[in-house]
Amino acid sequence: MITAQNIVFKRGESTIFDALSFVVHAGQKVGVVGRNGVGKSTLFHFFGDGLEPDTGDLVYPTGWRISRLRQEVDGGARPAIEFVIDGHAELRRIERRLEKLQQDPAADGTFLAELHGLFQDLGGHTAYADAASILDGLGFQSTDFQKPFNTFSGGWRIRLALARALTTPADLLLLDEPTNHLDMETTVWLEQFLGRFEGTLLVIAHDRQFLDNVCSNTLHLHQGTARVYRGGYSAFERSRAEEAERELRLAEKRDTEIEHISKFVSRFRAKASKASQVQSRLKRLEKLLEVAPARKDSPYRVTFDNPERMSNPLLHLRGVQLGYGARVVLEQISQSVLPGDRIGVLGANGAGKTTLLRCLVGDLPVVKGEYSRGDHSATGYFSQHQMEVLDPDRTPLRQVIADDPELSEQAARNLLGCWGFDGTMVDRPIATLSGGERARLVLAMIAHKSPAILVLDEPTNHLDIDMRDALALALQEYTGALIVVSHDRHTLEAVCDEFWIVRDGRVSRTSRTLDDYLLEHAVRRDRGDAAKSADTASRRSGRQERARERAGLQDTKKKLKAIEKSMDSTTAELAAIESRLANPEIYHGLPADELRELLQSAAKTRTRLEALEAEWLGLAELLETPDG
Repeated sequence: MITAQNIVFKRGESTIFDALSFVVHAGQKVGVVGRNGVGKSTLFHFFGDGLEPDTGDLVYPTGWRISRLRQEVDGGARPAIEFVIDGHAELRRIERRLEKLQQDPAADGTFLAELHGLFQDLGGHTAYADAASILDGLGFQSTDFQKPFNTFSGGWRIRLALARALTTPADLLLLDEPTNHLDMETTVWLEQFLGRFEGTLLVIAHDRQFLDNVCSNTLHLHQGTARVYRGGYSAFERSRAEEAERELRLAEKRDTEIEHISKFVSRFRAKASKASQVQSRLKRLEKLLEVAPARKDSPYRVTFDNPERMSNPLLHLRGVQLGYGARVVLEQISQSVLPGDRIGVLGANGAGKTTLLRCLVGDLPVVKGEYSRGDHSATGYFSQHQMEVLDPDRTPLRQVIADDPELSEQAARNLLGCWGFDGTMVDRPIATLSGGERARLVLAMIAHKSPAILVLDEPTNHLDIDMRDALALALQEYTGALIVVSHDRHTLEAVCDEFWIVRDGRVSRTSRTLDDYLLEHAVRRDRGDAAKSADTASRRSGRQERARERAGLQDTKKKLKAIEKSMDSTTAELAAIESRLANPEIYHGLPADELRELLQSAAKTRTRLEALEAEWLGLAELLETPDG
C-alpha cells in the first residue's frame, strides 16, 4: 500500500503540494491526472529518486521492486535487446557471476549449481524470449533487436525505454506518458499488457481511452491536494461533474442567502432593537463570503475560423505514387477531399501516414500520377516539425504577429488568451514553453487563418485532457475539410466520419468504425503471430486447417444467432433498468440499499451486453474473412 500523509513540497516560490494525502492499495492500477504543472511527474520522483517532501511522508513497502519509464535514457552502442534486458539488474548480476565462475576451474560446484538455479528462478532462460515478445508488441522488427541503441531515433529510444520498464520485474510500475510515442495499434497492445500486470501501477497519460481501459482508480491532483476516485478517467469525470453541479447548487443557495442577509442588514442596521440580529447576520455573511465559489470551467475557448470559400473538390489524387528517391512508400492512391470531409488516417508507424499528409499539403511532390488542388483550398498544416522551427528567442505574442503582420497586438493577445496563454505567458520566450504550450501556439497560429483544409499530424501529443476536449469541440464546429492522424481514439471518434487506412503501400477508404479497425488489426496481428510460429508447416497442413475452419462455419453461424438473441434480451433488460434510473423520484423514494443494488445491476447488465457484443464482433469477423 502507498500512503501519502500531509506532504508539502515547494519549488522556489511555488507550492507544488500543500497537505497532499492519499492512499493507493496494492494491486490497483491508478491513473494520475491533473492539469499541467500540478506535480504529476514530481510525485513520481518521490519514489526512490532521492527527492524528498519538505514535510510529510510517503510510505510504501521497503521491499518493493520499482520499475520506471525514464524519458532521458542513453544506451550507447548497446544492442537494443540487451539494453532492454539490462533493466533486470538482479538477473544481470547473477549472469555476470556465473560467467566469471564458469571460467574458474576451482569454482565450488555446489555454489555454481545454486547460482544456476537462481538464474532459472529469475527467468534467465526465457529473458530473451520475453524481451523479444515485448519489443515485438511495441512495433520493433526482429532485425532491430541487435541494432545499437544509439542508431534509433528519439521516439524509438523512448519505446526501448518503455520495453525496458515493462521487462523489469516490479511490484510498482511508474509510467510517465507511455503513449506519447506510440501509434494507436501499439497503444492497444500496451493496454492488454498492463491488464495482465499483477503489481501496482501509477500511470500519467492524457489519453482518456487508455486511462479508461487500463485504470481501476484515478488519482486527481488539484491545487496542491489529491483525491482518489474509483474507475477510469470517464468515471472520474462524471464524479467531478456531479460534484460541480452540487457545488453550483450550493453556490446558488449561498448567493440567495447572501442577498437576503444583505437586504436585512441594509434595512435594519440603524434600528437599535435589531442590533443583535444585524450583528449575527453580519457574522454569517462574512462566513458565506469566505466560502470558495464553484469550480471554474476549462480555461480554453478555442475555435478555428471557418473558410469563406471552398473549391469542390479541394484536392484530387489519381494513381499517385509517393516515395523518396528510389524508395516507393505508397502507390496507386486515388482519393478526393471534399468540403466538410472528416477523415481520420489510420495505420501502423512506418506505414506512410506522414508521407501521405506531406503530399496532401504540397510538401512532397508526387513521383507519378495526377495531383490537383482547387483554387480555394488553403491548407493549415500541424506537424511536430513546425513546433521545432518556432523561434525560441521570440515570445508567443511576437511569434503570432510575425506569422501574420496584419494582426494587431490586441487581436494577437485575444487569440492567444483563447488558447490558454495568459497575460504573463504571452511575453515569455518560447524556449521556456513546454511541449504542450508550443503545440497550442502552433495550433493558434493555424486557427485564425481560415484554412479550407486542416491537416493535423498527431495534434494531441503533449496536450492535456482539457485541451484535447476543447480541440475536439472546436474541430466539430469547423466547417472546412479535416484530415487528422492521431493515436488518441477519443479525439478520432469525436471528429471523424470516415477513415483512410494506410497499409501495405496502399491507401483505402472505409466508413467502418474505429472499433472495427482495431478488431481487424487484432485479428491480423494474431494471424501474423500464428504464421511466424508455423513457418515450417507445409502447405498441405495449411489447406487442412482452412478446411477445418470451413467445416466449423455452420457452428459459428449458430453461435452468432444465439448471441444475437442474448443481446436482444440483455438490451431489453438494460433498457428497463435505465428507465427506472431515469426517474428522479427514485433517488429520494427508494431505500439506499435497493438503489445501490439497482445501480450495480445496471453496471453488470451493461458489462454483460458489451461482452456479448465483443463476442459477436469476433465471430462476425471470422465469417467475413475470405476463408469464411
